[in-house]
Amino acid sequence: MSNLMERLDSLRALIQEPEFLEGKGLSNEVNIRIFCYDPKEEMAVRHFTEKLMTDQSLNCHLIEYNLYRVFLSICDDKRITDRVAQQEEKKGKQFVLDQMKRMANNTAFINKMQYEPHEPGDVILITGVGEAFPFIRVHALLDAMQPYFSDVPVLVMYPGTFDGRYVKLFDKLTPNPYYRAFNVI
Repeated sequence: MSNLMERLDSLRALIQEPEFLEGKGLSNEVNIRIFCYDPKEEMAVRHFTEKLMTDQSLNCHLIEYNLYRVFLSICDDKRITDRVAQQEEKKGKQFVLDQMKRMANNTAFINKMQYEPHEPGDVILITGVGEAFPFIRVHALLDAMQPYFSDVPVLVMYPGTFDGRYVKLFDKLTPNPYYRAFNVI
């Protein structure tokens, strides 16, 4: 746990550095960073994130998107939240999952996350990656986000591993290719 806390403290310092905020040192790639952690440490990471979001002393402006909350908001907009359990009972889990994936696709997530104007010092913080599985996959969402958030650093809190080529959610699922991000701390 102390190693995690040291890494989180280093992350707090990193997100305030001008090089991070400007995306320097990333070989002209998009400014997407992934903070990987052991899924068993989810509660500690959540606690850290909550504290970070209320920290008035930060030298940046964090904009958090918890993917699960975004997903629920999409369901609310479609007025289906209260009917999901009924549909699952009537038509089965796979039917509901297929419908949800179609309705809560990358475009729907981006529409919920988009804001203007992007300001210098903004940092998009993606949380809830594990909670939103299997409805949204972060590697696909990050690909879709690039045209809309190319001028804003994106930091993903990821319960799993990223080896620079593949993300592996929960350190158990089949790895998915994603090569545009960088591991952070």
